[in-house]
Amino acid sequence: MAEDALRNGDGTGGVDTGGEGVAAQPSGSVLVSIGALLLGMLLAALDQTIVSTALPTIVSDLGGLEHLSWVVTAYLLASTAATPLWGKLGDQYGRKKLFQTAIAIFLVGSALCGAAQDMGQLIAFRALQGLGGGGLMVLSMAIVGDLVPPRERGRYQGLFGAVFGATSVLGPLLGGLFTQHLSWRWVFYVNLPVGVVALAVIAAVLHIPRRAARHVIDYLGTFLIAAVATCLVLVASLGGTTWGWGSPQIIGLIVLGVVLAGAFVSVERRAAEPVLPLKLFRVRTFTLSAVISFVIGFAMFGAMTYLPTFLQVVRGVSPTMSGVHMLPMVFGLLLSSTVSGQIVSRTGRWKVFPVAGTAVTTIGLLLLHQLDEHSSTAATSAYFFVFGLGLGLVMQVLVLIVQNAVAYEDLGVATSGATFFRSIGASFGVAVFGTVFASRLGDKLAGVLAGRPLPAGVNVDSLKADPRGIAGLPPTLRPAVLHAYASSITDVFLYAAPVAAVAFVLAWFLREDRLRASVTAPDGTETFASNPVQRSSYDEVCRALSLLGSRNGRREIYERITARAGYDLLPAASWLLLRTRKHGWTEPAVLTERSAVPLHVIIEAARQVEERGLAARRGPDLVLTERGAEVAERLAAARRESLAELLGDWWGPDRPTDLNRLVEELTGELCGSDAERPHAAARGAAVVR
Repeated sequence: MAEDALRNGDGTGGVDTGGEGVAAQPSGSVLVSIGALLLGMLLAALDQTIVSTALPTIVSDLGGLEHLSWVVTAYLLASTAATPLWGKLGDQYGRKKLFQTAIAIFLVGSALCGAAQDMGQLIAFRALQGLGGGGLMVLSMAIVGDLVPPRERGRYQGLFGAVFGATSVLGPLLGGLFTQHLSWRWVFYVNLPVGVVALAVIAAVLHIPRRAARHVIDYLGTFLIAAVATCLVLVASLGGTTWGWGSPQIIGLIVLGVVLAGAFVSVERRAAEPVLPLKLFRVRTFTLSAVISFVIGFAMFGAMTYLPTFLQVVRGVSPTMSGVHMLPMVFGLLLSSTVSGQIVSRTGRWKVFPVAGTAVTTIGLLLLHQLDEHSSTAATSAYFFVFGLGLGLVMQVLVLIVQNAVAYEDLGVATSGATFFRSIGASFGVAVFGTVFASRLGDKLAGVLAGRPLPAGVNVDSLKADPRGIAGLPPTLRPAVLHAYASSITDVFLYAAPVAAVAFVLAWFLREDRLRASVTAPDGTETFASNPVQRSSYDEVCRALSLLGSRNGRREIYERITARAGYDLLPAASWLLLRTRKHGWTEPAVLTERSAVPLHVIIEAARQVEERGLAARRGPDLVLTERGAEVAERLAAARRESLAELLGDWWGPDRPTDLNRLVEELTGELCGSDAERPHAAARGAAVVR
């Protein structure tokens, strides 16, 4: 609370005031609801990382190594396509019911994935799971805006970002543990008890206002862009393996993709609320960032999908330990993304990070290509760490520079657009990595096994379908087959390195414009989530200003406000005047009981405002004098000006009315907490003349 800040100088400035459209719930109910939303977010976030270490075992059990990539891609494509629809439908028909529906779809998909009997079933059920997962993501973050006022949103939405950081670490470990000690099916079944709890709590506790916001939903545009992405991924995953590159099927998919892309462009030009406004591509920074985001998603998810296969099949480590071996990459990513975000926030300089990040990512891919069955654990960990370091350097900053490059009205769609391309890159990368791996493995196994006597039932196809067959090979043949597996996987990274190098070249063409202060607070959900982030421009600015306000919610903020207004008051005196202005009167003795500010601080503040004629006693209460009302008004104006400065060029003469409203709300919320509001409101808002 802001009162804590006055006491110890390092608290946050959050308060618990109602804002427009915010449900008036008891604080305990809000916290329980937030907890249930976090559980829903946890399910969707965990499902993006927990499956990777289980994939080798899934393939061995169900067969179909060449289709391994689709276990990941089906989820990514479905959640990416569904995300914008969930957001707008939630606005239009109420978020609570939609969120419950998303949980139900996700749980049904999870149960069916756990019960799948072949790879085709698992892929189909993963797509169903992805449809629900997209809703869990976007609706859980949107509901936070319904539950808490603007001043608090940065704090609570920061928790959702932390969930992604945590699942990046825990996902591979939990996937390995369940696979090794229970079954790979528990990777999906574990969602059921957690989801049921979230569903029950949401039904019983969550009460949010019904506010219908009408949208012209771009169903056709959403379908077309999903269809184009699916065609690209099908070409990448089936070309050269299931069908030849010159086959009628592949050529037909390419032609269909081009036709659908043309139709998408035509539809988006006329759509009232396009899913991806074409005007964004006229902004050079957005276009370059979109391409770089695509490459980062390509490299990150492609590697995260196939590195566990390398560790388990080639290195022979257990599923659990493969999760442990993945941690250096995750730590490198979290470390560099956090540090780069902090440096950008403090300095406003950002161009070095996409340049350095794409360069280090390229080096990391080349290092991963050097791995083989004889590589030491230390070398493997070091290469993983370098690769993660490169990804983290660029992921955080790409969102910031896109937000900085567009007008306020395009802020929401530009953010979701940048993260959309990362999602499509992830789907494409997993598919391309899978195609290269399957193609190289088939060729290399055929060369190794040609003319060799093999046990009954063992051949190239059986070894591709089930890596456990390697254990049944003659000892003289086993090392060559392991090397074929190792080199097939690491060749993937060699093919990916030129793609990352293209991103490195493009990064040099980014123009380093001065950052608005309001876009120097990146969100973990925008950085680590695999599917697009959907927030309106208003919600995005609200989140950023709230987070910045919390960071600045120390004692010093009252000093700056006071100085800006031209007074030499104690910080606590300014705080007291603002509270009194908001509530009409203040009883210092009661305020001491209801806040964490020490008694002597409040006494000194009260004495100063009385001695200077800014407030007068009316019984035990303080009320503002005419002069005090003027001072308090100037203090509030100074706070409004401070917030407006953070908005930069968005705060122009033609600024939208919702920005005015947001600044007014945040200004009022800084002045005092409704949780500590006097009970006897009828005592009025009198001013002593």
